[in-house]
Amino acid sequence: MHSNLQQIINQSNNIVFFGGAGVSTESGIPDFRSQDGLYNQKYNYPPETILSHTFFIAHPEEFYRFYREKMLSYTAKPNAAHLKLAELEQAGKLKAVVTQNIDGLHQAAGSKIVFELHGSIHRNYCMECGSFYDMPFIRDSLGVPKCTCGGTIKPDVVLYEEGLDTATVEGAVGAISKAEVLIVAGTSLTVYPAAGLLRYFHGKQLVLINRDATPLDDTADLVIHANVGETLANIM
Repeated sequence: MHSNLQQIINQSNNIVFFGGAGVSTESGIPDFRSQDGLYNQKYNYPPETILSHTFFIAHPEEFYRFYREKMLSYTAKPNAAHLKLAELEQAGKLKAVVTQNIDGLHQAAGSKIVFELHGSIHRNYCMECGSFYDMPFIRDSLGVPKCTCGGTIKPDVVLYEEGLDTATVEGAVGAISKAEVLIVAGTSLTVYPAAGLLRYFHGKQLVLINRDATPLDDTADLVIHANVGETLANIM
């Protein structure tokens, strides 16, 4: 099975990678929607509620308690998938990474062109004056982090009810629409609008790597049901 993937990668210098939570699970970051994921753990509110714009505005303290404990995966290290993608980019084969993850592990691994559809834990901005704060500032602050101007600091992470960043989406669409090969990995393809970006792909080969079946399994040229890191680690 991997030999097919190797062949596809060997033959193309215009590959785009589209990844979801399954790309980071091998770095120890839990996947939201899988059985052992966050959504099946118990909180006073369901995670979907806590991670909404309305909840953030109404209960910032409760939001930050959950966010620091469950979302700030600052000890995670890039896994074989992140490292291999950075390598493929350096070799001139991979043109872009489009990710639904907010952990910044693609950049940590050395990837340069990364479109983060759902934002990043490494960027935080004051809602009043727009000042930038890094991840350690949020991690080490108590309660609701405040700017020197007194405003509340919000992570640059797309919450439920919020729209995706226009420039990021346009960049992702541009890369996907020009790609010859699209590798979709570690995503159930059920999260919109992100999953909708795949309709912009008109290239030659669609490759799916995911532990479980996805709605696109029937249309893909190659389907690999396995862990993403394990699969990509074998690529030369």
